[in-house]
Amino acid sequence: MKLRLFVAVTAALVAVPSALAGYPRSIASTGNSITRAFNTGFLPYIDAPSNSWSTGSSTTVNSHYRRILAANPLIAGRNFNNAVTGADMGDLDGQAALAVSQGAEYVTILMGANDVCASSEGAMTPVVTFRAQFETAIQRLSSGLPDARIFVASVPDVYRLWDIYRTSFTARLVWTTFGICQSMLANPSSFAPGDVARRARVQQRNVDYNTQLKDVCAVYVHCRFDAGAVFGTDFVRSDVTTRDYFHPSVAGQTKLARISWSATFDFTDNLAPTSTASSTPVAGGTSVTLASADADLAGIEYRLGSAPYVRFTVPLTVATGTTLSYRAVDVNGNNEAARTLVG
Repeated sequence: MKLRLFVAVTAALVAVPSALAGYPRSIASTGNSITRAFNTGFLPYIDAPSNSWSTGSSTTVNSHYRRILAANPLIAGRNFNNAVTGADMGDLDGQAALAVSQGAEYVTILMGANDVCASSEGAMTPVVTFRAQFETAIQRLSSGLPDARIFVASVPDVYRLWDIYRTSFTARLVWTTFGICQSMLANPSSFAPGDVARRARVQQRNVDYNTQLKDVCAVYVHCRFDAGAVFGTDFVRSDVTTRDYFHPSVAGQTKLARISWSATFDFTDNLAPTSTASSTPVAGGTSVTLASADADLAGIEYRLGSAPYVRFTVPLTVATGTTLSYRAVDVNGNNEAARTLVG
């Protein structure tokens, strides 16, 4: 049995594809009007995706795409903006499906602002629903793009928006006239106990959404949450367009690109991790334990046959004749070349 396993592993190591490390060759963004850079173009009240923090081509904004392009020309023209103005978390799965069809190697997610910025406090997406919708989309990305790196930005702090513009008569007029983010921005100049309490509850929902993003992302070794970097951004009035006093201006998109870039994967790391497998014959197959000594390990994932990869947590039994594929993934999303053994 041990000799047969050794032969199987040796043969497999000759046939597997190379490791995947370093800068990606394509990027897809998902999200809402923020990622569409709504209201930042020459013409008002339309999308201006060239100014997007994620996939935009503007040299001023210096998006993730532009930063990757400077180091890896192979990504040129392979920047897909799948975000949709007005989208909420329930729309993310459809956008994720587009990213899968595009074969994106790097996917950014900035979704949730419309879930918290609802027409009223009661209209906000329930936390349990928000989490379930996010889980569905991440699972689609993980299974459809098993080699891709997924960056999840935290939902921006809408309380901060109210705080920096609450003393502006024009901002208050626009918010009220057009019913913008009334869950937070209703009665913007009021400090009545009910309004103060409502804003606190809405901000807590904002925080709760970010907790769901963090917890779900942590399950997947290819997913990286920004640790609250976007939520904690100290944006100022000039970062918000005065066309609607809600969306990021070009300066805001530029700041968002810079802050989120500092929180995403370190693509300059081009060294893939390595893993090992120890096996013991058991009734009906082989018991396998996977390990890695890589200091920057995010996790080890495996799959049986052609099933999707899943995170390794405890020793598993590989049935006789079944092929186990496994690989280590580091915190920067670098993949070890998959190794195999046959039970």
